[in-house]
Amino acid sequence: MTTLEPRPARSPGVSYQELLDADTHPVPAVLRLESPLYLGDTDIPVERYISREWHEIEKERLWSRVWQFACREEQIPDAGDYVVYDITNQSYIVVRQDDGTIKAYPNACLHRGRRLKDYDGHCSEIRCPFHGFSWALEGHLTDVPAQWDFPHVEERREEDFHLPECQVGTWAGFVFINPDPQCEPLSDFLGGIQEQFEIWKLEDRFIEAHVTKIIGANWKIAQEAFSEAYHVNATHPQILPYLADTNSQVDVWENYSRVITAGLSTSPLLWYDVSEDDMMRGMLDVRVDQDSPIKIPAGQTARAVASASARDRWRSAVGDRVDSMSDSEMMDSIDYTIFPNLHPWGAFNRIVYRFRPNGDDHRSSIMEVFFLSPFSGKRPPNAKRRDLAIDEPFTNATELGMLAKVFQQDVFNMSKVQAGLETTWKPGVTLGNYQEVKVRWLHKLLGEFVNKDFTGRH
Repeated sequence: MTTLEPRPARSPGVSYQELLDADTHPVPAVLRLESPLYLGDTDIPVERYISREWHEIEKERLWSRVWQFACREEQIPDAGDYVVYDITNQSYIVVRQDDGTIKAYPNACLHRGRRLKDYDGHCSEIRCPFHGFSWALEGHLTDVPAQWDFPHVEERREEDFHLPECQVGTWAGFVFINPDPQCEPLSDFLGGIQEQFEIWKLEDRFIEAHVTKIIGANWKIAQEAFSEAYHVNATHPQILPYLADTNSQVDVWENYSRVITAGLSTSPLLWYDVSEDDMMRGMLDVRVDQDSPIKIPAGQTARAVASASARDRWRSAVGDRVDSMSDSEMMDSIDYTIFPNLHPWGAFNRIVYRFRPNGDDHRSSIMEVFFLSPFSGKRPPNAKRRDLAIDEPFTNATELGMLAKVFQQDVFNMSKVQAGLETTWKPGVTLGNYQEVKVRWLHKLLGEFVNKDFTGRH
């Protein structure tokens, strides 16, 4: 084990910063930031992926203590709109209040424990379907059928029968909850990512697509497949001609990190030259016997031409602001991760991922894909969520377009990784020092979080 000193080992290919130097438009300062932190080379314990005991530790010391994405604000726009957010064996009701604020309650009746809500919806009160105990949206008890039989409830109405509240915060249209009443403020937890996203205004988006998929692997296995570009060479070889994989830029800060992968820039791993036209054809998935809908004029690059096309495509939604947007914002995968499991993408890439355990099963997980799209005028309605079972392919989700095929390639590996880790005699998972540092960052924070001193707290 070497000391934890910065060690920016990099691909011999052109760096992302060098690629930005050739941008046809001014590059925002946020993309000029670099934070290549070396976090050591110790293996990650296999037990974190396969152990029931570790899952129980996460339940007790992570999910009950951490800020976590519960829903989007546009999913609960009006007073009484609510979302049921489930994490491991816990469930919460996230509900819009009459004054526009948001509250979150444990999804359990204070009478005999029945879940108060089974599905997302709208209500004027929170009423238990079992016996009819009811609460106002703001959490105070309003009705006890046959109240004459519950004088003790009346005596303890405010002390024991007000719905307990999680901490709630919002940022960029995301609603976060934290079950820990003594947690740090959300803004402190998020830190610098708030400033980095100011220019991209994710709060001014609508949900154009929302797909969930059951994955036959631990949530961290699923998430880690989207935390590095190193896997592209073997898992997605068809995109190597137009995606700069191993020379991605990886940055690590405190509770957030990112990997930036350039589009319409060829992988350094290819041993042959790729023409500008072939890069464009590959990105558009044009077949050999088909003409490309976008031609590359002599002396221009596919990256610049595609960026200009993207500006025209987004102009109706965001206006002439696109004229000041860089090629990098039009073309590149700018994948941020907020610990522990939220992946908002920067610029005009619409993707947001969320990964979480599938109920109380440590060997399966739920992967969610949101497309958050800009709009002009009246906010469009949110897309209906599509839920894919464990045996349904991502390609059934046609609303994801060409990405559905890429996601299916990713998913193909995940259950095999779970099975391999259940089989291996090796006690740890080995990571690259730079390309896979986001995976190590996740486990560093995870280890720190579950080992925090919560003495004296609930």
